[in-house]
Amino acid sequence: MAKKAVINRDKKRREMVAKFAARRALLTATIENSRSSDEERAGARLKLQSLPRNSSPVRLRNRCALTGRPRGTYRKFGLGRTKVREFAMRGEIPGIVKASW
Repeated sequence: MAKKAVINRDKKRREMVAKFAARRALLTATIENSRSSDEERAGARLKLQSLPRNSSPVRLRNRCALTGRPRGTYRKFGLGRTKVREFAMRGEIPGIVKASW
């Protein structure tokens, strides 16, 4: 189990990313638009840099929904590898069976 503080920090980051997503998308579109003037693009870069650091989606980390484990997380299930194995062995994930040949 990951520390509660780390899990809460990640949750706070996810909320901040969602909050600033529209503003960040608008600024990046302005920066990438070749038709806008150089002054507009430079101003958009400055505004983008002034946004909070934790509003960047790059700073997010995939974590297990149950334990908060940061590594070995399956995107499809949102769980860590150990929890996926436990649930699969109990038959709680439909369509997943233990390999045997």
